[in-house]
Amino acid sequence: MHIAPYDNHNQPIVDIEDGCVPLNYFNIVKLKKGEAFEYRVPGYETCIVPATGTVDVDVEGERYAKLGNRVTDVWDGEPEGVYVPANTRAQMVGLSDKAEIFVAGAKYGKTLDPFAVRRDEIDMVQYGSDETKTHRKIKHILGQQQHGRVGRLLVSELFTVGQGGWSGFPSHKHDSDRLPDESRHDETYNFRFRPNHGSGLQMLQREDDKPGDAYHIVDGSTVCIDRGYHPCAVLPGYEMYYFTILGGLSQRSLKQYFQPAHADQLHTIPGIMDMVAKFK
Repeated sequence: MHIAPYDNHNQPIVDIEDGCVPLNYFNIVKLKKGEAFEYRVPGYETCIVPATGTVDVDVEGERYAKLGNRVTDVWDGEPEGVYVPANTRAQMVGLSDKAEIFVAGAKYGKTLDPFAVRRDEIDMVQYGSDETKTHRKIKHILGQQQHGRVGRLLVSELFTVGQGGWSGFPSHKHDSDRLPDESRHDETYNFRFRPNHGSGLQMLQREDDKPGDAYHIVDGSTVCIDRGYHPCAVLPGYEMYYFTILGGLSQRSLKQYFQPAHADQLHTIPGIMDMVAKFK
């Protein structure tokens, strides 16, 4: 499902028990200097990630000062995040003239401990190649390094390296809980382009050997992936970024199932298995 950009007035874009991706939660909060926003999401753990700007974060009395360092856009520095346990109150206060903050969430009932992930703790992996038109970089905010501290939530930022090309290829899915071959993970993206008048394509093929759907994605597009194979592409001459939320049904580690028709491509794309291993 594609959700076109709109002013959400700090209200969830993907709310709890969403009809398409019930395991996900997503909000974009915009604050001016001195403005505050408070939230609590029952039954969902969340992660606060400034896209741009700087905020102070308070989680039930635990204070995380000066979160976020990017000014111009999501390419302007490294991400930072604060993990907010399920059923817990969190408040953010704007420190910069303006701030745009992503709030990612996954369905999870237990209340764990909050913590921050600073820029020097981001886990990065780069894979693919210019020759295969799959060159990209992934910055894990809640990834393998935080595995024992988080319930079901995976949060990362994905960047195309260079201009144009494909992401999420070879085509894969994760819509069925049939371990050890595949895990059920709902997925939500928010896209950005540089320059911001760029755009791309999100494919969604729900059944093998049958045509699927395609969405024209623009700067600020949100895409919810409930089931099916879902590669995406950016137009030549533009760079693409997408904020990625994964919420698991029965486990946190993501087990992708690669489409058999394209499975041989796993051996042509450098570093792809290292990428797969990081979604733990």
